[in-house]
Amino acid sequence: MNESAILCRGLTKFYGRTRGIEALDLEVRRGEVFGYLGPNGAGKTTTIRLLLDLIRPTSGEASILGRDCRAESPGARQAVGYQPGEFNLYENLTGAQLMTYIASLRSDVDTATLRAYANRLGVILDRPIGTLSHGNKQKLALLQAFAPRPELLILDEPTNGLDPLVRQVFHEMVREVRDEGRTVFLSSHDLSEVEKTCDRIATVKDGRLVAIEDVAELRARSLRLVRLDCAHEPSAEPFAPLEGVDRIEIAGRSLHCRVRGPLGPVLNAAAPFEVIDVISRKPSLEEFFLSLYGREVADHVE
Repeated sequence: MNESAILCRGLTKFYGRTRGIEALDLEVRRGEVFGYLGPNGAGKTTTIRLLLDLIRPTSGEASILGRDCRAESPGARQAVGYQPGEFNLYENLTGAQLMTYIASLRSDVDTATLRAYANRLGVILDRPIGTLSHGNKQKLALLQAFAPRPELLILDEPTNGLDPLVRQVFHEMVREVRDEGRTVFLSSHDLSEVEKTCDRIATVKDGRLVAIEDVAELRARSLRLVRLDCAHEPSAEPFAPLEGVDRIEIAGRSLHCRVRGPLGPVLNAAAPFEVIDVISRKPSLEEFFLSLYGREVADHVE
């Protein structure tokens, strides 16, 4: 029971000369919520399709819960609840009819559990699927993934099209899965979403792994953006020698800077200018990852 939930070694997929994903080494631990991030076209969906044996790798290997994704494909997929980024449905069926059909394909779907999740998500079950909005179809996609209570959930852009209230319900459901020792692999380009739900995150860019980070550690070590409003126009000179302080800018009687470490030395240096107000915030996870893609974090606190 201590094997990885997902393990990839050198996983590579080319579509002709176009790279889908290349040389992916990745381990997702049991019982964690793992975010898989990147812009559209980065290789996220390719990775998921390789894990589910929907496409075959050019090279490398992958396993789910100790089962080889190719050699033991049926057993591996039986342990997975999958919500695809594009959920193709039988649009002439109602939601209830679709769920009955899905339940008939799997022996692990309990009717009471299915109904409970449907109520929480506000799924519309009595209308033909073709008449539903994108958001309501997305609820159906989540329902069929969560209802079997699988050991591993693989979710591709799960909150796309959901309203804020349903997103909150989704967050609760993900936390419950983790608390039960099950695993969630969540692909997204919505960084604020991942920050709320994930324990660790991997970032891919142009088909290659960029970084794997622990969300709690990211928050702990991240810099702060600081603005000091002063009674007298400050000078940058007293702040320049301070360790962990950079990007110092003066705007009238306000000083903007980035700070790594305690604020005490900064406030001491600002004392001659009579500080009236201090505004400090940590950059969001989104700003952190924008820097990985070569874009600057906005340095000013407004």
